[in-house]
Amino acid sequence: MIDLKFLRENPEIVRESQRTRGEDPGLVDALLEADASRRAAVLTGDNLRAEQKAFGKKVGQASPEERPALLEGSKELAAKVKEAEAAQHEAQAALDAAHRAISNVVQEGAPAGGEDDYIVLEHVGEIPKFDFEPKDHLELGESLGLIDMERGAKVSGSRFYFMTGYGAMLQLGLLQLAAQKAIANGFTMMIPPVLVRPEIMAGTGFLGAHSDEIYHLQDDDLYLVGTSEVPMAGYHSGEILELNEGPKRYAGWSSCFRREAGSYGKDTRGIIRVHQFDKVEMFTYCRPEDADAEHQRLLGWERDMLAAIDVPYRVIDVAGGDLGSSAARKFDCEAWVPTQGTYRELTSTSNCTTFQARRLGVRYRDENGKPQTAATLNGTLATTRWIVSILENHQQADGSVRVPEALVPFVGTDVLR
Repeated sequence: MIDLKFLRENPEIVRESQRTRGEDPGLVDALLEADASRRAAVLTGDNLRAEQKAFGKKVGQASPEERPALLEGSKELAAKVKEAEAAQHEAQAALDAAHRAISNVVQEGAPAGGEDDYIVLEHVGEIPKFDFEPKDHLELGESLGLIDMERGAKVSGSRFYFMTGYGAMLQLGLLQLAAQKAIANGFTMMIPPVLVRPEIMAGTGFLGAHSDEIYHLQDDDLYLVGTSEVPMAGYHSGEILELNEGPKRYAGWSSCFRREAGSYGKDTRGIIRVHQFDKVEMFTYCRPEDADAEHQRLLGWERDMLAAIDVPYRVIDVAGGDLGSSAARKFDCEAWVPTQGTYRELTSTSNCTTFQARRLGVRYRDENGKPQTAATLNGTLATTRWIVSILENHQQADGSVRVPEALVPFVGTDVLR
């Protein structure tokens, strides 16, 4: 949730943020009205409770003759207090609903618009030129015994698959390399639960406009995570952290699950857009004033990992309308996919400022020992999808694929034949 104090003092900035996202700026006024109504209800309730307390003392000091009339007045006052408390609860519920309806405030400098309105910040690496007709990742994966989509569909349905043989080793190698790099950069490795409670999923901002993409186990009221960002965000919920010596950094290795609702007909071939994949995700808790610098660090660690697999990529500044509700700014690294003649997202790093931590009650103590809301950030370090770019960019004329040098020790061979 956004900071109500910031909203009261800067309503036009929040309205402009809503416009940048392509969302309704009128929600800002609805929240301001709900906030004013709640504060008025609290004031009314406080005044009546104070009056009731004073009246109680008066009854206690009254003579026997005066007491019956005073007791009758006390009952009327108690009824008013009860009504005021009910009104206060209603006003609080209305405020909570209006508060949760507004996405995080987009950071100044982020482009406005939708999915296609990103700004390219940099191109890295040379796009390969083949003197043969390149195969796509699925043709390569099937011919080399790395991917089995047919049996994945037989066992689980469409958009499921088996990683087999060296394909499994390639995925494990990617994730292991990411884990090693995370540890070397001061992250604590985690293998988190992949089922979370509703309050944790809601706290991270995933139960909004895109909730239909999440698998829900109705009988248990638990959600399957689409990223280990979710359990890591909930890891310190309701806690006060010590951040004066720097950020707390975690890296989560987990399977991830996405329904891909509304994406039928898009990227149906191969393993680009699937229902289950593995990922190593970075997650940081830090002081809000340190968040921008930490965001650049996360992007730098992603770039270092991409350099290790030696694929051409570009860095984009994602437009406001393509940000998740929790993100104030997001940078994606997109790798070149030769057979598609385009770039595809491999990493994403988001600065969520205090939005998630405010919902989840994650705080830290400032220099004066006063609790303040922390900032959270996240970033991808490796996923199953990376195999698409590795196979296509490193393929050779004889149908084999060169394994990036950094992955050879994990895969056990330097060429997939």
